[in-house]
Amino acid sequence: MKQNLGRLGLLLVTIIWGSGYVVSEVALDVLDPYQLMAGRFLVAFTATILLFFNKLKNITKKTFFRGSLLGLVLYLAFVFQTVGLQYTTPSKNAFLTAINVVLVPFIGLFLYKNKISFRAYVGAFLSIFGIGLLSLNGFNGFNVGDGLTLIGAVFFSFQIILTSRLVRTENIFAIMIVQMGTAALCGLLVIFFRGDPLPALTITGSFSVLYLGILCTMFGFMLQTAAQRFTADTETAIILSMESLWGMLFSMLLLHEKVTFQMALGAALILTGVLVSEVDFKKLKHRRKQKLERK
Repeated sequence: MKQNLGRLGLLLVTIIWGSGYVVSEVALDVLDPYQLMAGRFLVAFTATILLFFNKLKNITKKTFFRGSLLGLVLYLAFVFQTVGLQYTTPSKNAFLTAINVVLVPFIGLFLYKNKISFRAYVGAFLSIFGIGLLSLNGFNGFNVGDGLTLIGAVFFSFQIILTSRLVRTENIFAIMIVQMGTAALCGLLVIFFRGDPLPALTITGSFSVLYLGILCTMFGFMLQTAAQRFTADTETAIILSMESLWGMLFSMLLLHEKVTFQMALGAALILTGVLVSEVDFKKLKHRRKQKLERK
């Protein structure tokens, strides 16, 4: 029962995050990416503080350092993704971000000398080929938005790896307060040094910031953390990769984005690459065999 609830929770996270691509696209009509990021994380930080004020006492020096590092990486991931969205479509932005799952093993090799399985190489190849189909337009090369989105995917990969390493012994709510606070501070500092004016309060901008801050950021990350307690890492990665599918679906339904056959094929290859790199089919076959023997 708990495992099924975990799966349902992760599926809900992917729907929420998938809708976030469309909301961000709409918000960029009235806000610049840096204003949107500052507002998003400021709202998330404020909501987290209000809900978990009693967890402030659990913030130690180690928690503060680890949460600050995670917050910085998270801000960089989102700002590259959001700036990239200005120059590309929500569906392409979603699928290019999804390759962070494929990048994780290679970054793990670079940072911790982790071994890379053959599946990871195959998944990376399929994803790179899919990126080409999804993003290249004739021989004009990468759109600048596609390139920025890929840089964001790299930072999301670092965020996944660092989270798995740093959060194990920490109070989840305490480190989340520091993480969101750091990301909000980064956003405000960037606006200050850029000399950006304070955004005008519009219905579209205000709704977008509240939706992204409360639902996509605070609630989304909390629900993901809670749901992952009842699901395996591989299963989690597979379910979360569906975020890109929801991103494309919402973009088609709400923004009437046209998806060509080449884009759909590229998206399918990226998802296939994610699945191949994350699923150990031999282990799945062995577990299925064990279950049958028990019956």
